Amino acid sequence: MATTNDLKNGMVLKLDNDQLWSVVEFQHVKPGKGPAFVRTKLKNVLSGKIVDKTFNAGVKVETATVDRRDMQFSYMDGEYFVFMDMQTYDQLHVDRKAVGDAANFLVEGFTASVAQHEGEVLYVELPAAVELTIQETEPGVQGDRSTGGTKPAVLETGHQIQVPLFITTGEKIKVDTRTSDYLGRVNS
Repeated sequence: MATTNDLKNGMVLKLDNDQLWSVVEFQHVKPGKGPAFVRTKLKNVLSGKIVDKTFNAGVKVETATVDRRDMQFSYMDGEYFVFMDMQTYDQLHVDRKAVGDAANFLVEGFTASVAQHEGEVLYVELPAAVELTIQETEPGVQGDRSTGGTKPAVLETGHQIQVPLFITTGEKIKVDTRTSDYLGRVNS
């Protein structure tokens, strides 16, 4: 248990029938008239839905312990992603639903942050940007280079993104894991 005065970004709260909500942002407000209150923006840990919620200052809220560990992605086992804890070498089978969009950018050997609550995997979080190799893309047409256009490209994970026309098959690029945007070439 904690009070609303103890809230911090990233803290996970147990609200509304034991649903887990992560604090995205919070603001303590002391109006000239009336009691102080805390305005928060909360994100549902499982669904990703974001809501605004206001608490009276000093009200007790139940916190949830979420264990976040850096784990290395090892391999696919049917519908499960197998991650290895680098300290204990324990293997963890994670369902595709818990991995979510991170599956588009996972390559064997990548390190990801795996969040667990009471033994259940909540989500898998990747760094903001990852380096991947272009597996397949059409060659750019010579006259098209100055237009700043884009073309589809398939990454080594099988995920398709848009890249500039000058990118070729086999090149290593940096990709934003939150938006699937091309961020630039990787210099070898």
